[in-house]
Amino acid sequence: MTVITEPIADRSAAKITATLVGTVVFLTAIAPLATDLYVPAFPVVAGDLGATATQVQLTLTTFFAGMALGQLIGGPVSDRYGRRRLLIIGTLIMAAASVVCAVSPAISIMMAARFVQGFAGGWAMVIGRAVIVDLATGARLVRVLNVIAGVGGIAPIVGPLVGAVILQLSHWRMSFWTVAALGLAMAVAVALAVPESLPVQQRHRGGLAAFGSTAREVLRSRPFLGYVLVSGSSMGAVFAYVATSAFVLQSMNGLSPIAYSIDFAANAGGMTVAALAAARLAGRIATRKLILAGQLAALAAGVAMLIGALWLHAPLWLAVPCFFVLMTAQGLIGPNGGALAAAQVPRHPGTGSAVLGLVQWAFAGLIAPLAGLGGSSTAVPMAILMISCTGLSLIGLLVLARPRLLER
Repeated sequence: MTVITEPIADRSAAKITATLVGTVVFLTAIAPLATDLYVPAFPVVAGDLGATATQVQLTLTTFFAGMALGQLIGGPVSDRYGRRRLLIIGTLIMAAASVVCAVSPAISIMMAARFVQGFAGGWAMVIGRAVIVDLATGARLVRVLNVIAGVGGIAPIVGPLVGAVILQLSHWRMSFWTVAALGLAMAVAVALAVPESLPVQQRHRGGLAAFGSTAREVLRSRPFLGYVLVSGSSMGAVFAYVATSAFVLQSMNGLSPIAYSIDFAANAGGMTVAALAAARLAGRIATRKLILAGQLAALAAGVAMLIGALWLHAPLWLAVPCFFVLMTAQGLIGPNGGALAAAQVPRHPGTGSAVLGLVQWAFAGLIAPLAGLGGSSTAVPMAILMISCTGLSLIGLLVLARPRLLER
């Protein structure tokens, strides 16, 4: 076994270059870019298309549903047919769907186009992550995935700021034209920088037909399920915030789109710094300890937000720090949970990434409309979901992925 393993590890180390990591960062940025660019315009979109706040939030739900399905299908298909060609196809379809979003005359058409956009984006994201899992293991895998998450955090920092500027200078539809252009750029970047990381002899026969059997093998790993729940519920907490924060800070507290975007960017910056710090600490501090620290901080932010929402009408002085703590904590929880999940199923990286992506975006799609159940004048549902998602994340870490199975 040693004779076979060492050359593979050496060859993998040579393949993970800064250019490759940068391209995968670009691929993983599609979700925050496709949402954050137009989140500041939610109230304007509702008025322009004659839609309610809940209907506008449902464009997030259809996008997330597409993301989940795209990852579920893209992972096992790439295990069968390879990574590179399918990545290019996914980015081109995402660009085309973005054009349809840009010209949508009605909220229903936008919902459908957002589903396709999400499907193609999820397809590209899961395959990009599988490329990294193909080429790295152990602490190096944790480190690279945290770097990708940290640098990728630039997207949710820049996204709302660019979206607010677009809203001031042009029209919210320009946000989708921007995403379409970025999709084309992603296709070019993949063609130039991403090698085929899965040789023919290492591919699994059967593609989707074999997905059931490989999924059963993956799902038999209790630690894998635990870390998937850690990462998935973390995504739910993030999108409870994303779906509702514009209404809490703008409609309830009077922030302008620019001020809201600056706050949104600061929160994303906190998440980015936390993820990069986790990458530096990989191999030195137990990854589980970093996850637990983030979970406890997020739980405290959720409890404080619920108290403020119930008795103080979510004032700005409370909402802003609670959002910052919540989002910074996710930088410790989500990427680390995903990395430890991937480490549990090294024989099926595409299928493992597909299951992880499915759960993450299923959480996002479910949580986004639930967070808006109270309308645009209360933060109570959002705060309850923040607490609930963090509680589920704790169960994943402390119950399913038991402490005796510590990963570093």
